Amino acid sequence: MAKKSKQLRAALEKIDSTKAYSVEEAVALAKETNFAKFDATVEVAYNLNIDVKKADQQIRGAMVLPNGTGKTQRVLVFARGAKAEEAKAAGADFVGEEDLVEKINGGWLDFDVVVATPDMMALVGRLGRVLGPRNLMPNPKTGTVTMDVAKAVEESKGGKITYRADRAGNVQAIIGKVSFDADKLVENFKAFHDVVVKAKPATAKGTYMTNVTITTTQGVGIKVDPSSF
Repeated sequence: MAKKSKQLRAALEKIDSTKAYSVEEAVALAKETNFAKFDATVEVAYNLNIDVKKADQQIRGAMVLPNGTGKTQRVLVFARGAKAEEAKAAGADFVGEEDLVEKINGGWLDFDVVVATPDMMALVGRLGRVLGPRNLMPNPKTGTVTMDVAKAVEESKGGKITYRADRAGNVQAIIGKVSFDADKLVENFKAFHDVVVKAKPATAKGTYMTNVTITTTQGVGIKVDPSSF
C-alpha cells in the first residue's frame, strides 16, 4: 500500500490540477503517470450542463471508435431461427432464448453486451431488473435491438462503445488502453468528443461542457481543455 501511495504522489506531482491540458498533453500524461501493473483502461469523462429530467436533454447512444477499445467484448444475442444462426456466424459468444433468460435469472452474468431481435424483447423484458441497472438492456438507440444481428455483433466486437448521461449530467466512455500509441488514443478521444458536441441539446443553456477529464484505471484525473480539439 505504501508503494502505491508513493506512486500516486509521484503521479500527482507531474499533474497541475489547476491546469486544463490539450488533448495531446493529457493523453501523454495519462500514459506517463499510469502505475497499474496491468494494461489499464483509458477513460474520458464529461460533465455537461444539461437537465436529464427533460426528455429533450437526455444524451444516449453508441459509436464505433476508430481504433477500437482494446477490450474483447463478450456478446450475448437473443434470437431464434435464421437470426440465431446469423449471430453465431458473426462471432456471438452466446446465442439463445428461454435458456439464457433462466441462466441470467440464476445469477450468470459473464457477458458485456446484449443484442436482441425486436421479436425477442418481450422475453428479454423479463430481465429488466437484472440487465437495467447494469446498463445491459438492449435498446434501439444503441443499435442493440435490431434485425441486423450480424452487424451488431461485429460492431460490438470491433470497438463499439455505448454512452449515457447520468442524473448529474456526467458522460463516461472508454477510449482505449494505456498500451495504445498516443496518436490512436487521441484519435479515439477526438472521435468521441465530436459525438458529444453534436449531441448538445438545442434547449441546453449556458456553457455546455463544464469539465472534461481523462483518467486511467487507478490513475489520476487530468483536466482537458475542450478548445484544444
